[in-house]
Order: sequence, then structure tokens, then C-alpha cells
Amino acid sequence: MTIVEVLKLSADYLQKHGSDSARLDAEVLLAHTLDLRRLDLYLKFDRALTEHELAAYRGLVARRGKGEPVAYLVGHKEFMGLEFEVTPDVLVPNSDTEVLVQRAVAIARESERPLRVADVGTGSGCIAIAVARYAGNTEIWASDVSRAALAVAARNVARHDVVDRVHLQQGDLLAELAGEFDIVCANLPYVAAGTRLPAEVTAQPAGALYAADGGAALVTRLLDEAPARLRPGGRILAELDPSIVDVASAAAARNFAGQRVHRDLGGHDRVLEAWC
Repeated sequence: MTIVEVLKLSADYLQKHGSDSARLDAEVLLAHTLDLRRLDLYLKFDRALTEHELAAYRGLVARRGKGEPVAYLVGHKEFMGLEFEVTPDVLVPNSDTEVLVQRAVAIARESERPLRVADVGTGSGCIAIAVARYAGNTEIWASDVSRAALAVAARNVARHDVVDRVHLQQGDLLAELAGEFDIVCANLPYVAAGTRLPAEVTAQPAGALYAADGGAALVTRLLDEAPARLRPGGRILAELDPSIVDVASAAAARNFAGQRVHRDLGGHDRVLEAWC
């Protein structure tokens, strides 16, 4: 079978098994199997696959059909134009989170002095690393309760050559991070228990997805704790689900001088920004 034939069959299969991006999934998995760029698939569309290549590819497609995220199958995901290692120990970086990073970078670039940034619930480290790469005046302290997640983050920090500016620490929220910060970033669990989610989402670590109080528990706790750890004029940027915006905004109103909500690429309320 040739590349073009295999792509058509696998895309049809994945679409029937619930993928909303069946063709893209098929291409990414085949490019990974053959160690090619996606573009090369079409430059070599009439190339025949060996039996070994077909077997390896069919295995990946079958796993994707059962709901495993493509990023776990290939071991990496692009975020903010950067490539990150991902494993089942961390959430897959999501484009909705880019609005948080873009805002953090904009705040940093407006400053003429070095800024101390915290990233709580860092997971793969994608937020901390992207901020460090795009805002050269920042130094970031990133925390996570998961030792396994921090191991992935450490490899990504080394991969992107920001070891001197991104510091990793195991701990709950800000508890183990010393000093005060100019910006606190957070992509914490914010999904209510029992929420129906696609299989590729539920395949990700439950501890990084679900929170008590309808999904609001960790976000509101951080909003209560963060003011004591922010420098004058400091800001917090917290990703959230639209369903908990009102609860989070009420917590921000208790603790901060002002706030606003930023929308993601789909037009949904996604990031709460609050300032002292």
C-alpha cells in the first residue's frame, strides 16, 4: 500500500471512531512512523510502505481510535511555536492556553526591569518555558505536586536551553516557592467531577483535570493566597473553564483591586487576569 492509500483508509477509520481531526491525526501518526515531515508525505505520496511500517502504523491508529491523544502516541506537541515532550504524566498543551502566555509575555515586555514569574501547576513546563523564551527579562519559578510531571518539565527546560531562568520545585501552588512575584501564571485543574469529556481528554491525568467545588476549588484557593505573594502592581493570570468564571471573579473581587477575563481562540472566557 502507498502513503496516499494508507492515509485515506486511516483517516476514514479515525473519523468513524470519533476523531474531529481524523485526516490530521492520520498524517501526524504516519509522519512519525516513517520519520518524515508531514509535507514529505505528499512529496512521496506514491511510496509503498513495508510490512514493518504498516504494522507499526496500524498499531498507532488503533490506539488513536480508542481515544489516546496523538501527542502521547508521538511523544511531543507544539505550543506557542515550540516543541514540547509530553507523556501520560502531563496534560497535552492546548492552544487555548496560549492566550495566557501571550498576555504574560505582553506584561513582561511592557516592563523595563527584570520580572519574577511563578507558574503553578506547570505540568510539561510549557507555560514557564514559553514565557522565558519570549520575554527575556523574566525568571520563572515553576511548581507542581507531581514528581513525574516535573521530570517531564525538566527535560523540556533542558531542551529549550532555559535551565538558568526556569527553576522547578515540587509543591502545592505557591507554598514551596520563595519570595514575591510580579506575575503568577496558573493552569490548574478546573473541570467538575462527572463532566462528560472526549476520550482523548479523559486519557490525560485525572489529577490535572478535575477539582472540587464544581471545578473551582484550586483556582479560588490560589486567588485567595496569591495577593500575599505578589509585589505591588503584581498580576495573576489563571486559566479556567467558562462554567466557573463567576465563582473565580467573585474570589478575585475579594482579593484584588481589578480584574478582567480574556477569551480564547474559540471566543470562550478562558483566562482571568487580576491585579493588586
